[in-house]
Amino acid sequence: MANVYFHIDLNAFYASAEVLLDPSLKGKPIAVSGETRRSVVSTASYEARKFGVTSAMPIQEAQRRCPNLIICHPHFAYYRSLSDQFMNIIRAYSPLMEIASIDECYVDVTKIISTYEKPIDLACEIQRRILNELGLKCSIGVGPNMFLAKMASDMKKPSGITILRIREVPVKLWPLPIKEMRGVGKKTVLLLNNLQIYTIGDLANFKDLNALSKIFGKNTEVMIQRANGHDTRILETDSDLKSMGVSETLLEDISDETEIYGIFRSLSRKLSKRLSAESKVGKDISIKIRYHDFQTIERSKNLSSPIWTSDDLFREAIKLFHDNWNGEPVRLLGISLSSFMTEEYIALQINLFDQKQANEQETDSVIEDLNKLLSGVGGLQRASKLIKDD
Repeated sequence: MANVYFHIDLNAFYASAEVLLDPSLKGKPIAVSGETRRSVVSTASYEARKFGVTSAMPIQEAQRRCPNLIICHPHFAYYRSLSDQFMNIIRAYSPLMEIASIDECYVDVTKIISTYEKPIDLACEIQRRILNELGLKCSIGVGPNMFLAKMASDMKKPSGITILRIREVPVKLWPLPIKEMRGVGKKTVLLLNNLQIYTIGDLANFKDLNALSKIFGKNTEVMIQRANGHDTRILETDSDLKSMGVSETLLEDISDETEIYGIFRSLSRKLSKRLSAESKVGKDISIKIRYHDFQTIERSKNLSSPIWTSDDLFREAIKLFHDNWNGEPVRLLGISLSSFMTEEYIALQINLFDQKQANEQETDSVIEDLNKLLSGVGGLQRASKLIKDD
């Protein structure tokens, strides 16, 4: 039996969460954002999208397009709580799950789906549970690999369920504009258009690999394969992730170092908790910086010894930031850790830590005894005798 993957995407997640907090917002055009001149839209409700309001749009432009737009300030702790509940619902169906972001995941349902009469029955059940238990709508894409599942979930929003099979690629996938293809950004679209590539089908059947390699580099063959509906990736579950990271998209561009330090401190604590929960320590740390113009850089450093504590993560991340920041305002910051050590190494470190802690406790006990002796009558003589006897 061929593998069956679901890509599950919460629809307009932040905006939908705000409606749960304030039901009076239901059916109204809302955007989650700050309200300063530099703020951008984080998420817009579907009512706002009808006016052309999109994510990453400057808030002033969004208000111009939609004069009745309601701006909601974000409640990130609440979003994270909802996200955790969403992921737990999916884990109940299969442990083979990869978290793609706070509001989407991939899940391999090959085993459990065999117990259902039709694949769509499982998708409908999951969709109903998420709506009934969390009050959130989602779209689900069903496919034989991760790429087709992702493309399928984007085809019907909100609340859609779409099955995309390999044999359906020429009919359902190839006619789509190339900008709709996962992994193709705005700048890449322009370069592909220069080669007369306007649809996914154009890319799938393009023969000049040398011309494409100037755009995609080492990923040229991968992109052509995906355009033809093939994807060899496997899920990275919580237990076998090759890297672990956290990031935060800011509602306003910032350049104040104190604010930046605060964000890195918060990110370091979050990442440290995740690492501790998975018993992981790593030697390669990376940071991500996205500037106000959406230019994004990632910089890494190989460390002499593995780290996992929030203090170590913060210290190394700040060093990398200072070495690579150009002083321009930023809108996204992230930290990730990779090159994880073996379980044997971790066990050794724990033993060393426990031994060190035991030695420290023993030393503290001796000092405490000495203090007691010295504090009493004749304590000095008894302390001297204790030291000599030792």
